Amino acid sequence: MAKGHRSQIKRERNAQKDTRPSAKLSYARVSVQKACFVLDAIRGKDVQTALAILEYNPRYASSIIKKLLESAIANAENNNGMNPENLYIAECYANKGPTMKRVRPRAQGRAYRIEKRMSHITVVLDEKK
Repeated sequence: MAKGHRSQIKRERNAQKDTRPSAKLSYARVSVQKACFVLDAIRGKDVQTALAILEYNPRYASSIIKKLLESAIANAENNNGMNPENLYIAECYANKGPTMKRVRPRAQGRAYRIEKRMSHITVVLDEKK
């Protein structure tokens, strides 16, 4: 068990918190693999380049991630007072979410399972030094 008063414990926990601006989308109806194709293309890039890449990327996940990136940029401006020209994508990743299981009728009375996968996508920005 942790030692100290509750307020002291909270203060220590909040001191370790990540203060970088971020945005998270939970339960996105796209599989982790398909989201990671797009995330790999923008990781480490500055936000203007990343938005341009996402604009012309034909994949479905790019439209979702573009909205998420714009949200992270808005969070950086409004909550942290950062300049959007100095921002770059420090981290971006997709974690596995729940899977919806559906049944597809097949020949001779059989049923095949269809798995509709979801993911939790996170974009973390940071300022260039």
